[in-house]
Amino acid sequence: MKIHLTSVFVDDQDKALRFYTDVLGFVTKHDVPFGEDRWLTVVSPEDPHGTELLLEPSGHPAVQPYKTALVQDGIPAASFAVDDVRAEFNRLRGLGVRFTQEPLETGTVTTAVLDDTCGNLIQLVHTA
Repeated sequence: MKIHLTSVFVDDQDKALRFYTDVLGFVTKHDVPFGEDRWLTVVSPEDPHGTELLLEPSGHPAVQPYKTALVQDGIPAASFAVDDVRAEFNRLRGLGVRFTQEPLETGTVTTAVLDDTCGNLIQLVHTA
């Protein structure tokens, strides 16, 4: 068994697609009209057949209170592995990305947390 698909709820699918592709560097896997919204997934260019991230619309009434609570408590909605958290932090900050946690080393793990501009906190992580 392996994880095929996971999702983050986004306030605006177009804005999310731009952020997750143009800024974070993912590539579009599926972009299919689905009613008023789209079945919109991205993948890592390093693993195009790997786990897909669904940029899921935030339309369900339970979503906004959930997202708000996570952000208020500083809890990331997702965690992405990177080779070098500090280098990625510097690259993304140079692109104007807002971080709620700068790189932090805790033992063999380094993390940073960013705002995805679509209502979520996202954690970057590297394990030595």
